[in-house]
Amino acid sequence: MQTKSTLLIEPRQRDIGNLSVNRLLPIARRRAVGPFVFFDHMGPVPFAPGTGLDVLPHPHIGLATLTYLFAGEITHRDSLGVEQVIRPGDVNWMTAGRGVVHSERTPPATRAAGGTLDGLQIWIGLPTAEEERAPAFEHHAAADLPVLETGGVRLRLAAGAAFGAQAPVSVYSEMFYLDAGCAPGSSLTLPPDLGERALYVAEGQVAVADRTVAAGRMLVLEDGAAVKISADTAARLVLFGGAPLDGPRHMWWNFVSSSKDRIEQAKADWAEGRFDAVPGETEFVPLPGT
Repeated sequence: MQTKSTLLIEPRQRDIGNLSVNRLLPIARRRAVGPFVFFDHMGPVPFAPGTGLDVLPHPHIGLATLTYLFAGEITHRDSLGVEQVIRPGDVNWMTAGRGVVHSERTPPATRAAGGTLDGLQIWIGLPTAEEERAPAFEHHAAADLPVLETGGVRLRLAAGAAFGAQAPVSVYSEMFYLDAGCAPGSSLTLPPDLGERALYVAEGQVAVADRTVAAGRMLVLEDGAAVKISADTAARLVLFGGAPLDGPRHMWWNFVSSSKDRIEQAKADWAEGRFDAVPGETEFVPLPGT
C-alpha cells in the first residue's frame, strides 16, 4: 500500500477582481493533472456588510469551468443568458467551448449582510475534438450529487466517475472530482484505475505514506499504484484527476487551447468586442496589456 508522491505543490497568491486567491495549478513542473489545468482556492475570506466579490465579465475558450463552494454564495451570469446562485456543495459547470463570457459576484442579500466566502475555481481542458463545441451551462445542487461513505470518509462526487458512482454533470473525458470529509482516525484508498490523481487539503491535514500534507497544499500522486490517505484529525480534501489530455495545451489569461493561433484569435476577438456580452452588464475586464 505504500506509495511515493511525485510532487508537493505550495500555494502562490494571485489577485482576481477584488479578491486574493491561492493558486495551485498550473506550475512549470506540472501543467495539468488529468484534464485539470487550473486550480484556485479563493478564501476563506470574510466580507464586511456591504462588500463582496466582484469579478467583472471576462471571456473563456477551450475549457470547462467548475466552481465549487465550501461557504458563502456567488451569483454566476453569462453570455448565454444564465443567472445562477451557487451555494456550498453545488456544482456550477460552464463549458466555454468556442467562447463564452461570464461574471461572478456576491448576491445582493449576502452582500448586505456580509459573510465568509470559501471555495474553488477550477478549469478542465477539453479534448481537441470538443474545443470548439457550442458553449453550455449546467448547475447541479448538492442534494443531487452521489454521496458515498468508506472508512470514515464521506465522499461527494461532484463530477465524473469514481468508486462505482457517476455524477450528473456532462463531462467530455474520463475524470473525477470528489469532496472528501474525513473524520478523525479515518482512511481512504484511492485505486490506481482513476488515471492521474492529486489531492488538495482544504482543511486540516492528512498523511500519505510517511508524508504529512497540511492545509493549502496539493499533492500529486504516483501513477499506477493504490494510495492510502489517513487523517488523524478531522480534514477536508478534494480528490481529482483522470485521463491526460490528448496533447499539450497552451494557456494565456483565460484562454486554453491546443492551438497558439486560436488563442491569438481569441485575444483579438475580445479586444475588438466580438464575444457575446453578459446581458445587463456593461463593465468588463480589459485584455491584459491593452
